[in-house]
Parts: sequence; structure tokens; C-alpha cells
Amino acid sequence: MAEQHHSRFAADRPLDIVCLGRLAVDLYAQQVGARLEDVSTFAKYLGGSSANIAFGCARLGLKSSMLARVGNDHMGRFLLETLEREGCDISHVRTDNERLTALVLLGLEDRDTFPLVFYRENCADMAVDEADFDEAYIASSKALLITGTHFSTEQVNRTSRRALEYARRNNVRTILDIDYRPVLWGLTGKADGETRFVANEGVTAHLQRILPLMDLVTGTEEEFRIAGGKDRLVDALAMVRKVTSATLVVKRGPLGCSIIEGPIPASIDDAPIHGGVEVEVLNVLGAGDAFASGFLSGWLRDESLEACARSANASGALVVSRHGCAPAMPTPAELDYFLDAAKQDPVRMRRPDKDATLARLHRVSPNRKQWDEVLGFAFDHRNQLFELAQQTGASETRISTLKSLFVDAVAQTEKELKLEGRIGVLIDDRYGQDALNAATGRGWWIGRPVELPGSMPLVFDHGRSIGTSLTEWPREQVAKCLVQYHPDHPHELRLEQEAQIRSLYEACQASGNELLLEVIVPKNGLPVEEDTVYRALKRLYNLGIYPEWWKLEPMSAKQWQSVDALIAERDPYCRGVVLLGLSAAVDQLRDGFKAAALSKTCRGFTVGRTIFHEPSRAWLANEIDDKELIARVRRTFETLIDAWRDARASSDHVQDRRVKQEQAA
Repeated sequence: MAEQHHSRFAADRPLDIVCLGRLAVDLYAQQVGARLEDVSTFAKYLGGSSANIAFGCARLGLKSSMLARVGNDHMGRFLLETLEREGCDISHVRTDNERLTALVLLGLEDRDTFPLVFYRENCADMAVDEADFDEAYIASSKALLITGTHFSTEQVNRTSRRALEYARRNNVRTILDIDYRPVLWGLTGKADGETRFVANEGVTAHLQRILPLMDLVTGTEEEFRIAGGKDRLVDALAMVRKVTSATLVVKRGPLGCSIIEGPIPASIDDAPIHGGVEVEVLNVLGAGDAFASGFLSGWLRDESLEACARSANASGALVVSRHGCAPAMPTPAELDYFLDAAKQDPVRMRRPDKDATLARLHRVSPNRKQWDEVLGFAFDHRNQLFELAQQTGASETRISTLKSLFVDAVAQTEKELKLEGRIGVLIDDRYGQDALNAATGRGWWIGRPVELPGSMPLVFDHGRSIGTSLTEWPREQVAKCLVQYHPDHPHELRLEQEAQIRSLYEACQASGNELLLEVIVPKNGLPVEEDTVYRALKRLYNLGIYPEWWKLEPMSAKQWQSVDALIAERDPYCRGVVLLGLSAAVDQLRDGFKAAALSKTCRGFTVGRTIFHEPSRAWLANEIDDKELIARVRRTFETLIDAWRDARASSDHVQDRRVKQEQAA
């Protein structure tokens, strides 16, 4: 029977935690093993200790809120969008028109060397002011977390103390993550962000004036040494205990952590050690923030300290094995899998970054934009439009203009029919780069082809090194690959096809772009049975290939049921299926919609030639102008949208009737 205990927290608080402190952009070196001087490219992530913790807590299902400032700049907007996308409340992140968003450069030179340069001169988050929030906001949370940097100047010290005053007055639990960065206290050279410890009596005295206001204090051994002002950890902890009765959580690296609630023992080793999972270290930067997020995810749910430590240690272990901090934070699904796998096979889990299941969970289990419906216009066609241009005597250069006009048509349809969050397009980069640029950033579902049209075995349009191409793509663009694939193809052909698909899948895993596999079963020799598409998809799943999206031809209701069951069994994280149209007539597509609408996985359609072929021919032949082209394209596109929605509404009615009949029975 579970142990009964009173909650640590006030009841009925809409927020679990408010995080006050650093909110910055991290630029992580992508070349591991290089001096920062020699790094050539960087990856951009959300950063700053408090922001990382707010992000990590949200990822682990807590209602977190960030209290800070960002600049009125591109990086500030990136941080706001990143936090909000993860589910973190940003209502109290103010935009500072006078200051820029803070920036950090980070390198991974070797296992022990992590150069770090803070660009924080008069930055936005250090200007957070007590006028940026009120008492009601702090009182709406179970807990308030502040990191040490936000006591390091008069401005942020005053602001943080006001927040603590509100918290103590309203039964809000208070947390200090010591987060000692000597450079941010002015104790090292401006470029020396790597140094983690410099003894300083002034900093110690300052922290000891804050510690009495805290209920929970977390820090590394070095951080508790600065808080206590002693060289020996146990002596420093004794000094901390003299000024606070807070629960002390000492992070001890690969050993795990020690949690001290009462008197300080004679030796730190006499305190219970909550062991962690031992992993090989890639990057220690941000591991402490992951530890804090994991700990708080249990603490704020009133779990035992042992359970809190288990989540904390596992979160830290995963982040030290990955690149970056905030994006490396685990989800609950990852933690559950990692802890179970490490218990069964600790040797294998020393390299969690090499575990395919864990990597996939990290990709698919965080919050993602949901696509309940995709109403797509596909004009990624290259050969077909080139042939139309030749037939009409039009210059090949006009194809680019044509595709930009298609974007205008889609935008008009979106606005007229109020389809925000439901519009999709497929656009190539051979003739459609301008159209791609115009479509990107609108919130549309955007697919971009990678295959050389008509190739079998599959060949990529820009060469065999598909990963090189994806490095230049915006993350929101979905890598779409049409593959003519039959599970009964001759052995050599099938292996080549599958090798290419796998290389694309792995490239997407590395780049972060989602993958859509458009599987067309060729009808030139081999028999196509009722289960052929099902077997094709099952074969790819058996190979460990899990595309976010499938694109399939219209099928019978029975075939859709089989595909639905396969996806539910093999990939519950699959985003869904979209219908292709080839050049079918509208009435033929309407019939296909009826069966697909009964599917649990089909999200909609991406149809091309049915929509664009005739108006494109007329426009390229100068028989119609831009306005008429857009009108004709819209007419057919909107007819298909209506047909899909009618089919979906009809299927919903049928399913509702079945449910009522089953309930009555």
C-alpha cells in the first residue's frame, strides 16, 4: 500500500512552477572535438539555466511558466516560440525594446573541455524588473525557482527578492538552483565561461542571505562550496545548514546525488547516495538543468525523494549523452524506456545515444503540432510541367512563376475558407524554390521531394548523399519520397530500394525533418493483391523504418482497415496517411475519399495533376492570365476539399450510428 502523506504544496494552483532567471540562445558547436576557434558551424537551441528547467519541466508534463525578458529581435522570438511550443506559459516573458537577447557560444572540445563564452552585456533577461509581474502571478504557482545568476546584480537581486517575498507570503515553495557561473559574477575574464569555481567571500555572503528564504536548494559539489564558503564539501554543507532548513540536493555526477533533509553528516558519504545510470559523456553542459527538471517533475507531484532522484539522475544521464541541452531533454516515454532498459542491460545503456528505440522516442514523443486534417495541393511535379512547357512552347523559366502563383491560390483558399492549420502543399526545389520560400513560415504542412522522378531503383534528385541536402532545409519541411515498391520485387532490386529508403530515414533522423514515404505499387508485371500495400508497409516497418507520414493510393475499405491496424500495432506515433491522386478525375477521387474517410489514420489528401494540369497548360500557352489561373486552380482544389469533408462527415455519421447500435445492444 502506498505511503500516505500530506502534499508539500498549496492546493488548486493553476501553475506547478514559475522559473525566474536566464533565458538565452545557445549556439552549440557541431564539430565535436574541435577548439572553439576551429568550429565552423553551430546549432541554435534555447538556453539559460532557468529557461532549460522551465522547458524540461514542461516536457515532463508540468505546468511551467517562464519569468524573464527577451529582446525585440529574431532570437527573442525564437525563444518565445520554442517555450510555447513545448507547453510552457510565456505570459510573463516581456519583450525589451532597449536590449538584445542574450547569447552563448559553446564548444565540445573533448570529454573534459567545454569552452563557453557568454554574450550578456546589458542583455534582456538581466533587466527583468519587479514591475514585470504581480503578487497574484507568483501566488498562482505551487513553486518558484530562481537560479543564482539572478542575484548577481542589484537589478536582478531586487527583482528576485520581490518574487521571493510574494512566494513566502502565499505558501509558494521556493527553490534555488545555485547555478554558479563565476564569469557572471565578474570573477573571471569575460571570455572565461568554462571556469566553474572561484572562491569569493562576497558571493558566499550574498548567497547566505538568500538561503534562509528557500525550501529546496540544488547544486553541484562546487556550488555548495561557494554557498557554504568552505573548501571541504561537508563543511560547506554544515555552513549552509546553519542558515537554512531547506532540503539540500547535492549533484554528484556519475555517482548520482545525495539528498539531505536534516543535520549534515560527518562525511558526505554517510548521506544516502541515490545512484544513477552510468553513461559515456558527450556533453556535460545542461546536464544539471536536466537533473533539476527530472527532480522537480517528481517533487511537484509529491513523489518520494527516492523517486525524484531516480528521474533526476536519468534525465541528467540522457542529456550528457546528447548534443545540446533543452532539445536533449527527455520525455516521460523516454525516461520510462531508459530506466527499464538500463535495469535489464546496463552495459548497453552506457551509450543511450546509440539505442535506436530511445532515439526514435526522443524524436516522436515530445509535443508536436497536431495535424488532424491535411488538405493538400501537390505541385512538386517536375517532369510533367517540363513536358507541358515544351508542348506549349513556353520557356522553362516560366514554371517557377507558375508555382509561385499556385502558392497565391492556396493562400487565398486558406483565407477564404478559414483553413488555418489544415493547409498542405508539396513543392519541389528544382522549379519551385521561390514557391517553397513563399510557403515556408506560414504554418502550412510542407512536403518537399527528394527522389529523382521516375527512378527505379530509387535515386535521389541531388545525389546519393541525401543527408548533405537536408542540412540546408528548414526543419518544418517534410522530406517526401515517392518510391515504386513491391514487396515481391526481385531480391536485388528490393534490397537496393530498401537501402536507399533506409539512408533517407537515417538522414531525416539526423536532420530533424519529418519523412513522408509515398508508396506506389507498380502494376507492370507483378500481381497486385488485396494485401500488397499492407505487405509493403509491413516490410518497411520490419526493417526499422518508421516514417512520420505515408502517402498511398485510394484503397478499399477493407484495405484501409488492414493499414489502420498495422500502423496502430507498429507505430502509434505515426502522424498519418495522406491520399495521392495521380491524374484521376474529381469524381473518381470523390469515390476514393469515401473509403479513406472511414480510416482512422488517413488525415486527408495531397492531390496535384487533377488540380493543376489543365489550367497550367492554358496559362503556359498564354490562353489565360494569372488571375484566371488562380481562379481555376482554386475551383478544383476547393471542390476536392468539400468532397473530402463531405466524405469525412458522412463517415463520422456512420461511426456514430454504429456506436449507438453497439451501446443499445
